[in-house]
Amino acid sequence: MQIFGVDIGGSGIKGAPVDLDKGDLAQERCKVLTSHPATPDGVADGVKQVVDHFGWTGPVGLTFPGVVTDGATVRTAANVDKSWVDTDARALFGGRLGGLPVTVVNDADAAGVAEMQFGVGRDRRGTVVLLTFGTGIGSAVFVDGVLVPNTELGHLELNGHEAEKRASSKAKEDHDLSWEQWARRVGKYLAHVEMLFSPGLFIVGGGVSRKADKFLHLIEGVKAEIVPAQLQNNAGIVGAAMHAAQAQARLRD
Repeated sequence: MQIFGVDIGGSGIKGAPVDLDKGDLAQERCKVLTSHPATPDGVADGVKQVVDHFGWTGPVGLTFPGVVTDGATVRTAANVDKSWVDTDARALFGGRLGGLPVTVVNDADAAGVAEMQFGVGRDRRGTVVLLTFGTGIGSAVFVDGVLVPNTELGHLELNGHEAEKRASSKAKEDHDLSWEQWARRVGKYLAHVEMLFSPGLFIVGGGVSRKADKFLHLIEGVKAEIVPAQLQNNAGIVGAAMHAAQAQARLRD
């Protein structure tokens, strides 16, 4: 079965049809730049551009880089325009896509669900924490495979700063950090999260997961196993599609 997934990020919007039997993209993804400022209308236009690229006419699952409650309402907007707060994202995207069935879920939660089903988290028990390093830091926490939604651990305070301002991929670029310098910051952040949650496994996701060989071995001071996301930066798209499929299944029931 194929469902369309869209992953909305602070810098880009990417999507593709997803083969939910394989947990992988059914076609090469399409990506457009996120509008700046990333207003609801601007982002919705980008989503429509991605969906229209494939001529898709079925259900669409979307991720959002912030807290999403009731499967629709945006509650935080750290890396997009503040006008998103209290927006009914499901109604917005559904209207822009001509009434297609739409679901919306936190971006890191979507990536985490995909990794737990099809990636390195498969069959892992205990506490697992997925962290996506990009414009910010997203998080997904699982206990015996069950998601604790909307954790947003990128906003933890670390050494007097918001963690994602110090240890995100964007922070690495903004401060022109070497891999060694950035790995030290990531290590301190992971150690802080480990102190709070005592996970057995950290999954490192986001675009930087493609370059795991450059920094994972440099991270020190963390007892938990640390592995790169198997689905890499496609995890959000796959997870968004999974979320949409689950919503469709509930409607049929």
